[in-house]
Amino acid sequence: MNSIIEKAKSTHDLSEFEILSLLQNDSINELLFKAADDIREKYLGNMVHLRGLIEFTNICKRNCMYCGLRRDNANLKRYRLTEEEIIDFAKKAVQYGYKTLVLQGGEDDYFTTEKMVSIIKKIKSLGVALTLSLGEKTFDQYKAFKNAGADRYLIRIETTDKKLYETMDPGMSFNERIQCLKDLDKLGYEVGSGILIGLPGQTLESIAKDILFFKEINADMIGIGPFIPNEDTPLKNAEGGTLTLALKVMAITRLLLPDINIPATTAMESLAPNGRIQALQAGANVVMPNVTEGEYRKLYALYPGKICTGDTPAHCRGCITGKITSIGRTISDGYGFRGNKNTNSHNSQKI
Repeated sequence: MNSIIEKAKSTHDLSEFEILSLLQNDSINELLFKAADDIREKYLGNMVHLRGLIEFTNICKRNCMYCGLRRDNANLKRYRLTEEEIIDFAKKAVQYGYKTLVLQGGEDDYFTTEKMVSIIKKIKSLGVALTLSLGEKTFDQYKAFKNAGADRYLIRIETTDKKLYETMDPGMSFNERIQCLKDLDKLGYEVGSGILIGLPGQTLESIAKDILFFKEINADMIGIGPFIPNEDTPLKNAEGGTLTLALKVMAITRLLLPDINIPATTAMESLAPNGRIQALQAGANVVMPNVTEGEYRKLYALYPGKICTGDTPAHCRGCITGKITSIGRTISDGYGFRGNKNTNSHNSQKI
């Protein structure tokens, strides 16, 4: 096992069998986490990038089996922010010191291409890098968002097991999801993807394939989240994912893609009080505090037990800064593109 970890550290390349061996063996976890932490430090130093997260609508036309925002969840009070509210939260986030904002929402057709272009331009005028997480769109929509100034786009594959994907995401096409990733890459976005760990029917074999998929598409960002069952979904009685396996997948991903951005996800801290700190010490280099205010924080209910829903953005900023500095890391003052760069290296070579 040690030899596999050493190979990953030196070559950033493993076979599916080698990845599976690491996933199956928990006796090497500490070695694995330390190796990922070493590689993160070697390539990215001790800086942690903060992304201010604006959850601007919990209305979604999709019906994913695992998600609390699913269309058929009648128990969730729905909301959508006005353009003015979105810009107001963005301005406040800039005042708190955020250099990157993430605009995330359900697939809500109220927000037309024209509306989104207007919002993107106004946020970009604040001098920040902007990440979008809006789900599946057409090539032309992605192009319009890019031309308006968007820098990055997050679209999780959730699983590369086509059958499992189409079971978990009824009415959606795995091939279309892949096409979205290709379109975003072609348009010169920094592209983020990721998976849920612990979906019913998911195997370690399929997770090993997921990790190789990240390497194959040369993703710029990868988010790994443990699946936490939501009582308002068909998967309410499922077992869910573990923090340990999520951390292992994240650590292996860091070893294979040494310079990418990997967030310490909020869901990890929902499973353990220091989950994000554990993640930052196992390969992660990004944290995404919520900068949405008031009741909206509680209503973006992807899963139960979500942390910090009663906190203010100012409190979150101070709290996470304290946690990060307590482990000898520093808050980055840059825009945090891949490899700690301040500009998007894709822009020069693509459309």
